[in-house]
Amino acid sequence: MIDCDRHRGSKEKCRLDKIKILIADDHAVVREGTRQILEQEPDLDVVAEAGDGEEAVRLAGNFKPDVAIIDIDMPKLDGIEATKQIKALYPTIIVLILSAYDDDQFVFRLLEAGAAGYLLKSIRGRELIDAVRAVCAGESVLHPTIARKVLNRLIAVSDKPKEQKPSEVLSDREREVLRLAARGISNQDIANELYLSLRTVQAHFSHIFNKLQVGSRTEAVVRALKEGWITLDDIPLDDMP
Repeated sequence: MIDCDRHRGSKEKCRLDKIKILIADDHAVVREGTRQILEQEPDLDVVAEAGDGEEAVRLAGNFKPDVAIIDIDMPKLDGIEATKQIKALYPTIIVLILSAYDDDQFVFRLLEAGAAGYLLKSIRGRELIDAVRAVCAGESVLHPTIARKVLNRLIAVSDKPKEQKPSEVLSDREREVLRLAARGISNQDIANELYLSLRTVQAHFSHIFNKLQVGSRTEAVVRALKEGWITLDDIPLDDMP
């Protein structure tokens, strides 16, 4: 069973129970197909389906899923606005975008809204399953090309006045872990780099998520970049995958 750093209610780590999933897409056949793919796995449980953005926000509150898989193009509320509202109301729900669009504008707006990952509907079922498990384990599910674009964009706007110093929010070790995470490397590689166990790295991410009130590694890195806590000196682009 996957060891996932999820934060529901008491914000304790969840290791043994199933990953609860909400699917939001205005096409019933897409929802049904996605459900069938996910529920073949014993550790994944689709607890609700939404056909529009408003319903997605409502069901997120009713079912408190660990992961909400959301499409961009939906009636009533689009995926961007639905993501904003879900993250504002239930910040520890992880939002994973599954979309037919790969335009930069959608990627940036959704990540700024709080999405943890962005996948295209052309991916295989196994890739979706792996992505759900990865975001629950605190891993990044951004393609390196997208991660590089996001890095450039956010660092460009990170020179605003800082409300808090990073040392006022995170410990030295937590900042070190987050700087390595911004390079897009896996939790295991971070553990190897810092001579720590994988469980210790996962524990650091859990503390980071709690302190920043986010639900995923992507959100934590985006916050650090926007606040200027991470700079190009910390993550030279040549080091990114």
